[in-house]
Amino acid sequence: MKKTALLGLFLCIAISCKTGISKPLATQEKQSENSNVIMDENPYFKAVGNEPFWNLALSEKSIVFTSLVPGYEKCSAPYTNPVQAMDANVKMYHIETESGTLNIKIQQGTYSDTMSDQKWPYSVTVELKKGTDKAFKTFQGGGQYITDIRLYDIWVLEQMNGKQVLLSDYNKNFPRIEINSTKNEFYGFSGCNAINGKLFFEKGLLRFVNGISTLMACPEGNKEYEFMTALQSATTYKVANMRLTLSNPSGVLLVFKKVD
Repeated sequence: MKKTALLGLFLCIAISCKTGISKPLATQEKQSENSNVIMDENPYFKAVGNEPFWNLALSEKSIVFTSLVPGYEKCSAPYTNPVQAMDANVKMYHIETESGTLNIKIQQGTYSDTMSDQKWPYSVTVELKKGTDKAFKTFQGGGQYITDIRLYDIWVLEQMNGKQVLLSDYNKNFPRIEINSTKNEFYGFSGCNAINGKLFFEKGLLRFVNGISTLMACPEGNKEYEFMTALQSATTYKVANMRLTLSNPSGVLLVFKKVD
């Protein structure tokens, strides 16, 4: 009987200690320290740092910072739009919360993790001042945007520059692109040649870059060039009703239908 009681006491202590440890961002509770902040489990940008360890997650609903530094374990707030630098790809967030002030700077440019040798496409600086602190605590690290998983598929061209495409505009098949949103790569057929390249993705922005193709001569009247020009001109996207729509400030360029 005593052994059973001791075992039960040990389990209670172990469980109590475990729940005192900060959870990873993916499993944090949805309700933050601010009752008006709804936590989002699907951030579009994540950043990390070490010495000390910290995490940052930006989503459509919230901005959440956590760290292992006593007194700076967590700071969260509803999402706010950043200030965009005019001459560089730099975004700056200034957030006033109930418990302090949070400044975030996200700048495109490779950041190397000193502990894992991992390279990130963005460098991130977080400044946090809690309560009556006179100075900001600064955290340095790297981050990346998480490409929309809905893009991960095979898409066949339906419309180009506002017109329905015709099979007679191409050799044998309609242009198509296969997007790998995990690797930020695309492959496909441009109506005459095989193509592949990279994706550049940020919140609200999608670009098809570093494209290369085979060099097969195209028959007269083939609209491959028009398709490639439109693809490389696209800057924004929309996924709805099994369709991928690519646009830029001038209007809709390409509409694809999901086939996989």
